[in-house]
Amino acid sequence: MARQSWDDYFLGITEAIGKRGTCDRGRSGAIIVVNKRIVATGYVGSPPGMPHCDEAGHLLRELVDEDGNRSTHCIRTIHAEANAVLQAAECGTSVKGGVLYCRMVPCYSCAVMIVRVGLVRVVAMRHYHADSLSIELLKSAGVQLDIQENAVEKYERQ
Repeated sequence: MARQSWDDYFLGITEAIGKRGTCDRGRSGAIIVVNKRIVATGYVGSPPGMPHCDEAGHLLRELVDEDGNRSTHCIRTIHAEANAVLQAAECGTSVKGGVLYCRMVPCYSCAVMIVRVGLVRVVAMRHYHADSLSIELLKSAGVQLDIQENAVEKYERQ
């Protein structure tokens, strides 16, 4: 059997981290790697001290994407990608030049953070249903985006 690639290895770890998520609509995990070492992790969850979806239910809002498509999102929690960036910041760890591994292409807000902190590559398992602006931003900022499967991530619960 061939040895697993670094990308497959780190993406596999994101799946385990995502199981800590507290919003059952899209439990996902993310990790930030610098020089092939994990420096931060994140999963979908509410800010410390705030109620989680698993406890208080979802805080749903209808959103309209750039193409006019309507979708319902839970806004109670912080995305896994943002939580990984915030964990690094809280610990005083620079992620500049690092790689973020995640379940799906980050949303636009998370993509902005990725660019801001100097990550140079994002490896996503699948597409996000509304990722065209994120892809455009990452590309224009010079952040390499590698998507492993040409499929859109499906949420466990809609």
